[in-house]
Amino acid sequence: MIKAPIIPILALGALASGCVTEPAGLDPVVAAEARAVEFLQREVPAWSRDNGCFSCHNNGDAARALYAASRKGYRIPSGVLEDTTEWVAHPERWDLNKGDPGFSDKRLADVQFAASLTAAVEAGLVRDRQAMQVAASKVTQARAEDGSWPIDIANPAGSPATYGITLATYMAWDVLKRTPSLEASVALQRAEARLRSIKPESVPNAAVLLLFLADDRTTTTAERIKSSLDFLRHAQTSDGGWGPYANSPPEAFDTALPLLALAEFRPEAGVPEMIRRGREFLSAMQLPDGSWPATTRPSGGQSYAQQMSTTGWVTLALLATR
Repeated sequence: MIKAPIIPILALGALASGCVTEPAGLDPVVAAEARAVEFLQREVPAWSRDNGCFSCHNNGDAARALYAASRKGYRIPSGVLEDTTEWVAHPERWDLNKGDPGFSDKRLADVQFAASLTAAVEAGLVRDRQAMQVAASKVTQARAEDGSWPIDIANPAGSPATYGITLATYMAWDVLKRTPSLEASVALQRAEARLRSIKPESVPNAAVLLLFLADDRTTTTAERIKSSLDFLRHAQTSDGGWGPYANSPPEAFDTALPLLALAEFRPEAGVPEMIRRGREFLSAMQLPDGSWPATTRPSGGQSYAQQMSTTGWVTLALLATR
């Protein structure tokens, strides 16, 4: 297991703010994590304040990272997540969001806000379980007959902010499995069948398959787990990152997904070293403000939404692989 040095939370916050000199011997990846949390604390509440609506990127992926950070011991000021928590805790209002319809996908928003609500519940900031039932019902309505959530279908590798079919289906399944109901159970069964059919032919697919099978390690799934781990092992680049496909240039988002998956398989041979190299790659490509460059399809584009979601996914990966 990879262990990060234990340092006081306040020291981490000061380090992230640039208020102190980095202590000698502090793991640079720990410092990168702290800077990321500081960045997200500034940016997450800014969107709803400045735009009068809630977004999948700030109030979805990026907020999930802050909820996770609070569970890991970061002291997130109450005002940072207050608006997001109030929003996701009332799924009956999500259809009233004032975002630009030309740039909004209700199915994607429901999945992302439901995932953020799940993170808020896990962080102890939302205690109304009825909210989860309403959110699960909304998520279920976006399911296709084949058991998938057909979001951003033109993009097989997915992206940080828009997910793609495979990641969207996994994220929806992860919400529904926490909310027992007859409606959810039918959707769950079909989603599980769809997820079991995934072939580890891309980095996101291999990572999602591992995340899905993490709690289902049997003789039946052993070969699929092995093939996914082998795929990620061979697809990892010389500098420690991953691209969307084997032999693709590495990207931040495409590195975060494997790290989240590998965190569930630390005892497997070679996995700790893969995690170490992936973390170091992410630390090295962090921007001075604490964020990461947007992972876009095609690569090299500029997108605030993708940058916020990329930073959220990377922060989640660093927290999960401490």
